[in-house]
Amino acid sequence: MPPRADAPPAAATVRRFAPAQRWAHRATALLMGVCVATAACLYVPQLAQLAGRRALVVTLHQWSGLLLPVPVLAAAVSRAFRADLARLNRFGPHDRVWLRAALRRDRRPASRPAGKFNAGQKLYAAWIAGATLVMLGTGLLMWFTHLTPLVWRTAATFVHDWLALTVGIVLAGHVGMALADPEARRGLRRGLRTGSVRREWAEREHPLWRP
Repeated sequence: MPPRADAPPAAATVRRFAPAQRWAHRATALLMGVCVATAACLYVPQLAQLAGRRALVVTLHQWSGLLLPVPVLAAAVSRAFRADLARLNRFGPHDRVWLRAALRRDRRPASRPAGKFNAGQKLYAAWIAGATLVMLGTGLLMWFTHLTPLVWRTAATFVHDWLALTVGIVLAGHVGMALADPEARRGLRRGLRTGSVRREWAEREHPLWRP
């Protein structure tokens, strides 16, 4: 099969993501999208009227939320995926330099040293993972109402609703930042679609990464 016209030469690319990482990201994004969309239909009256069939929307919301951890757990059998989790869990001196540059809005590549994942990606991954676990726990308390006292359910509803709003805002910011940087978006999109990125992009955006 001839290579795609827009595909870079093999020597000019580096492997960034294995199949397990790409499919875990896609499945998680799909489930999170269903969660957010159904939550909006449950809490915004205008969207609720457009969607109708509230019972179906509730079921979709419950099961998509319950299944959110599954892609990550399934991908954990991959050594490459576990290695990426370890990278995301490490915060070094260069990450603090990256954050200071981001706070100063300094976009020069030299002022933002990064390994395979930059400090912003590490913070986002840690926050969304924690938020997902809290949402799952509070959602289960709201789902199985007969197992917990009223005060627990009330507190769970409060935390679940406000954290859901925060998750929606953070996800919107995540997508917005990706759309605001066309070059980075092309690199990330190519990496998640094919597993490989341009070597020039990797050396510029992630100079401390050694594939």
